[in-house]
Amino acid sequence: MEELVEQARVAWEAQDWMRSAALYQRLAIEAPNDRRVGDWWYDAALAQKFLRNWAEAYRLGILAAANAPRGRQDPAFWNLGIAATIQRDWATARDAWAGFGITMPPGEGPIEGRFGRACVRITGTDGQEVVWVERLCPTRARVVNVPFDTSRRYGEIVVHDGEPKGDRVIDGQTYRVFDELVLFEASDLATLAVTVTVTGQGDLDELADRLGALGFGFEPMGNGEILCKCCSEGTVNHRRAELSGEQRCLVAAPLEQAREILDAWRGPTRTWTDLHPAP
Repeated sequence: MEELVEQARVAWEAQDWMRSAALYQRLAIEAPNDRRVGDWWYDAALAQKFLRNWAEAYRLGILAAANAPRGRQDPAFWNLGIAATIQRDWATARDAWAGFGITMPPGEGPIEGRFGRACVRITGTDGQEVVWVERLCPTRARVVNVPFDTSRRYGEIVVHDGEPKGDRVIDGQTYRVFDELVLFEASDLATLAVTVTVTGQGDLDELADRLGALGFGFEPMGNGEILCKCCSEGTVNHRRAELSGEQRCLVAAPLEQAREILDAWRGPTRTWTDLHPAP
């Protein structure tokens, strides 16, 4: 038995997740009364999570949680909550979060709570990008700014990991950055590009407010910042950009409604031109 334990440990350290998962599952099956059985189920489920094999992470996660203490923030419940969410097993997901020690909003089905604002590092065709999100549950979040990578969209819902990989600080408030695990629900709002000319940041804020009031998104491209991986995963202090003059911007809205909003916003000192679907 101890030889098998050592083989599993070596496979884990080598990040051979497939072999590691198989060995830890074998240990748990062959020695169900061993005091380490809960850890073995947990490691087997976690290895499958690393492989993004969500069906197996879910199945093994149920067994890991069954051997974990409830209400003590045991990570077996967190990983099961993630896997059950991706599998859309809402009853199991709700029970997993409760088992971890989190109070859930009442109801059945998808969790639509208010778990605060955070950031998620998403992956698009142009690479990775950190976006702002509103968390609907401990792992599901809605993207609330227009991604610069137009393969991703404002309003889509993602599932993110539980371990933070960086911080963003604005006006003294710290927001955690999590890595995306899967795109959970796509958004119907395509991204448009437009050029606006303004006298100051207030003009851009008003346009953002007009779009936001109707559930649409707005993002000046001047707000973007390119960071290396090391810096992105560290603590980044953001300062509000004060933009004026000609600005390229992204809009998440149907084309005709965007045109109507831009026309209503237009004034003697602010104009717009070249509204079109972003490439």
